[in-house]
Amino acid sequence: DQTVCFGDNVTLSGSGASTYAWDNGVTNNTSFTASATTTYTVTGTDGNGCQNTDQVTVTVNTLPTVSAGADQTVCFGDNVTLAGSGSASTYSWDNGITDNTAFTASTTTTYTVTGTDGNNCSNTDQVTVTVNALPTVSAGSDQSICIGGEVTLAGSGASTYAWDNGVTNNSAFSPNTTTTYTVTGTDANGCQNTDQVTVTVNALPTV
Repeated sequence: DQTVCFGDNVTLSGSGASTYAWDNGVTNNTSFTASATTTYTVTGTDGNGCQNTDQVTVTVNTLPTVSAGADQTVCFGDNVTLAGSGSASTYSWDNGITDNTAFTASTTTTYTVTGTDGNNCSNTDQVTVTVNALPTVSAGSDQSICIGGEVTLAGSGASTYAWDNGVTNNSAFSPNTTTTYTVTGTDANGCQNTDQVTVTVNALPTV
């Protein structure tokens, strides 16, 4: 008797006679795909034309239900965690991914998970991780002013901009000391990048 997984090939071969005829459309010593648990009967005929029969049962185990999870969209450099689920016991991924362990996705990729159950039957599923590029953010050119003067900082290359040091994008202010300001730009995909600009504040002459 044999035990296989759904979709596996099976080869049945009679022995002890000269010729063999199987029921259920099976050809002796020729592989076929078993889709359900079945008991097959072989009739063997010897050189005298005498016949005898025997039976073999092929048990077909169903494949486990495997899910790779929902497709994901991330920004370049973000961490991604892929975890297989379903009725399998173990899950293995292609592309060097370890199940349920974070990794950094650098390009849009479709990942395949293989789940294996206690009967050693396997099934697969796929998930696509779309990786959006970061925006090209510019804080503008470095600037020099005299103390008491005003400067306006405006980011470019993204959709919205947030500055440190209490600066409002594209609004004039008067810095007291030379400072390097950082702008964080966010694009329509929610991806962010940063850039810096230095504003040099020159002292007034003593007149």
